[in-house]
Amino acid sequence: MQGKMTVNKAFPISEIDPRVYGSFLEHMGRAVYSGIYEPGHETADERGFREDVKNLVRELKTPLIRYPGGNFLSGYNWEDGIGAVENRPKRLDLAWKTVETNEVGLHEFIAWAKEVGADVNMAVNLGTRGVDAAWNIVEYCNHPGGTYWSDLRRKNGAEAPFNIKTWCLGNEMDGPWQIGSKTAEEYGRLAAETAKVMKWVDPSIELVVCGSSGAGMPTFAAWEVTVLEHTYEYVDYLSLHSYYGNQKNDLKNYLAMSVGMDRFIKSVTAICDYIKAKKRSDKTMNLSFDEWNIWYHSSGKNSKNKPWQQAPPILEDIYNFEDALLLGSLLITLLKNSDRVKIACLAQLVNVIAPIMTEKGGPAWRQATFYPFMQAAHHGHGTVLRHNLDVPTYDCEDFKDVPFVESVVIHKPDKKEIVIFAVNRSAEEIIDFTTELQGFSPESVLEFTEISGHDVKQTNTKDACPIAPVPTSATIISGNQLAATLKPLSWNMLRVGL
Repeated sequence: MQGKMTVNKAFPISEIDPRVYGSFLEHMGRAVYSGIYEPGHETADERGFREDVKNLVRELKTPLIRYPGGNFLSGYNWEDGIGAVENRPKRLDLAWKTVETNEVGLHEFIAWAKEVGADVNMAVNLGTRGVDAAWNIVEYCNHPGGTYWSDLRRKNGAEAPFNIKTWCLGNEMDGPWQIGSKTAEEYGRLAAETAKVMKWVDPSIELVVCGSSGAGMPTFAAWEVTVLEHTYEYVDYLSLHSYYGNQKNDLKNYLAMSVGMDRFIKSVTAICDYIKAKKRSDKTMNLSFDEWNIWYHSSGKNSKNKPWQQAPPILEDIYNFEDALLLGSLLITLLKNSDRVKIACLAQLVNVIAPIMTEKGGPAWRQATFYPFMQAAHHGHGTVLRHNLDVPTYDCEDFKDVPFVESVVIHKPDKKEIVIFAVNRSAEEIIDFTTELQGFSPESVLEFTEISGHDVKQTNTKDACPIAPVPTSATIISGNQLAATLKPLSWNMLRVGL
């Protein structure tokens, strides 16, 4: 099969915001307890955080982590997680029917995030709480001192402010599963008033307002319109959430789901621009895709858990090779929309539908989805270029005219480098793929790696990680053209020196 991609230096889409490689940690299942935090583990530091997990998170190079939820957020009192650990209350978490010990709270998490090189995307509870609690936590975290909440932070051991810059106004407030769920009108009014006072405390912060919990919600689009009519002047990003799965075991349809993600992003972008026009505003609303991932392997397993346990296993999907291919395509889709998607959070980071898994008392390891994300987070920085793609297509149950190649081209002028990420969706055919780099002078192939040749159901385990990038050399440079061989069912990263 033949394929060709043409790009031109003069036609950029946007600079990539590094926060698009963000992630998410919720007080849910074993994400925190026996995930990032396990006192007594052989690698635990003096505060109980696992060093082996910290090393894997650093390897993933995640710049931003959304915290502390998720559905957990809508019943959470942030004050429970400050002060002496021995005095913190244990609470029922109604979202996941567990007991929250609050051993890990605000100070502990912020210190951990700093150690792994990540900023915190803090979320405020707009389910059972509201304006007052949100104002107080911003004062606690970001005000220098001389007030009740800022001085309490200093008393609790943090003399300098945390200076958290990105904040979420609740979580999935349209969902009937959400504690304190609201109509669009109710949430829009509350979010607007909360946003105003949070920015009065610290005008430098950026705020994410909740969009629909998914494109399949019956109120989708109408929810966004109503919420933005109330909040457009006060917030900086609108959130999107979406999860993907191969419940039907239909590989062609599954690998096409990035097409659905692209449509979702463009639909929400259109809604934002409608409100911009309606308000006659000069402001462009950007997007925070702050929950996205593959989620289907563990469906139904949570029902076997007895209620009110501490950190039982929840949503511990074990990812396989086909999941790694789709995750790569979803990443490419986020990058192709970098003009509007400025923040994205892979949900989640450890154990709960996550690229990193741990065994309690045992090792931590990289899931199959770890590697495409890691390569993108390390090398996917710079300017995304518009491209014309000429490649055969196929039809499947949910999508028509799906290109056999999903791809993106990134120019890194500071490194004199072009980076290409590409997925070959064909299970049968090699694709002889040519990229014409108009306006560039490609000089050498710096790196070409692929993940290919595995059974689609193969997984990584604590004992072996076969699904990982391997070097290949199937490339030729001729003038401004680069010819590469994309093997059937493959994730590819190609770095070209200019």
